[in-house]
Amino acid sequence: MDIILIPGLWLDAESWNDVTPVLTRAGHRVHPLTLPGVGAPATESADIGIAVWVDAVTQKVDEIPGERVVVVGHSGGGNVAWGAANARAERLDRVILVDTVPPPPGHGISEFEVADGVVPFPGWDFFPDEDVFDLDADTRARTAPTTRSVPARVPTDAIVLDGDARYGVPVTMLMGGLDKESLESEITDWGPYGDEYRAISDVEVVKIGSGHWPQFSVPRRLGELILAAVDR
Repeated sequence: MDIILIPGLWLDAESWNDVTPVLTRAGHRVHPLTLPGVGAPATESADIGIAVWVDAVTQKVDEIPGERVVVVGHSGGGNVAWGAANARAERLDRVILVDTVPPPPGHGISEFEVADGVVPFPGWDFFPDEDVFDLDADTRARTAPTTRSVPARVPTDAIVLDGDARYGVPVTMLMGGLDKESLESEITDWGPYGDEYRAISDVEVVKIGSGHWPQFSVPRRLGELILAAVDR
């Protein structure tokens, strides 16, 4: 199986380095991506929005011959993965979302401070403890220098989704601290996010038991959970 790995905000293809060996040893072909404009100054990235990131993933899907593809999206990369499901539902075997939920049409990722026309990584201390509790000092020191800015438009751009073909693509949600019961209890209060979730015909929710960055804190477990979803 070909597996496309989509990083979240501020991360690039190398953020998957500790996960990919688990997948390749199982015989899968892995394609970790660095999305357009990551690390680029505003002079080069001002016109890059979420649609450009979705196009980059759909182009990668199109480059893979023949067989169906799995896309994995971490955090804000889940929005990109869901956009790819909207555009290429007939090519996708499964969408795997890592600690995020599928966005409804017209919604963005989140809003972060813009500096010099881009969105820099705000630092590990910016995030709530439930997101970073399992990142020890060594991991934070090792990973923070690898983060890169993202184009200013990407986090707040509203994603364009149309039709309902994406709802027929099987979805696995690998959630840091939520099991299916907990997620469904919370998502009922999330308005259109709950509507989008309930529209999916085949969705499973699996608790990782981690913070928001399992590719750094528990990469082997994340890889094994991705394998289980691919083989489902």
